[in-house]
Amino acid sequence: MSQGSSEAKADIRARHRARRAATDATQRDAAGAALAVHGAAWAEQLTGGTPSTFCAYLGVVPEPPTLPLISELHRHGHTILLPVCEPGRRLSWTYWTPGVEFVRSRYAPVLEPAGPRLDLGIMASVAALFIPATAVDKDGNRIGQGGGYYDILLGSLAEDGPEIPLAAIVFDSELLPAGSIPAEDFDRRVPAALTPSGLIRLPDPA
Repeated sequence: MSQGSSEAKADIRARHRARRAATDATQRDAAGAALAVHGAAWAEQLTGGTPSTFCAYLGVVPEPPTLPLISELHRHGHTILLPVCEPGRRLSWTYWTPGVEFVRSRYAPVLEPAGPRLDLGIMASVAALFIPATAVDKDGNRIGQGGGYYDILLGSLAEDGPEIPLAAIVFDSELLPAGSIPAEDFDRRVPAALTPSGLIRLPDPA
């Protein structure tokens, strides 16, 4: 990535992190409830109500809350996988159920579910992924949290498959106009953004 693109992404990430930090608990709770409704509706559309497996992540303050979404998917009978950070910025996956123990990651400043770890091969059984982002533009360009774990995951899926529906979760204000996020040839665009206002297919011509 060019230095200019890297600096531009860092600036966007910093601005949106500051905005997230200023979001109050009432707004965050309302966003979490709305994400659960729209995310569960998308899952229903994808699976026709058949119990399936979804990859998600635990969004904690100041991120968009994802526990309501995870809980709602589980309530509908779906199986939930959450990520575990591994060396080399790789992800493995662990099953989530209500009451599962969370522990601090050894490799990133996040909480992870305790339990047996599954490698990338588990993706063959996954109906869709919900992934984190700091911002997404209407071309589908995504800025992550800065760790690079999901960039590597998306690159691995693009190279080796399988092709899996996915949506990046952001607040409404973090869905930016087309062209807002600089992209390099190796960046992986996302086909959808899940916001409190609904699921937006990308690229969005609006």
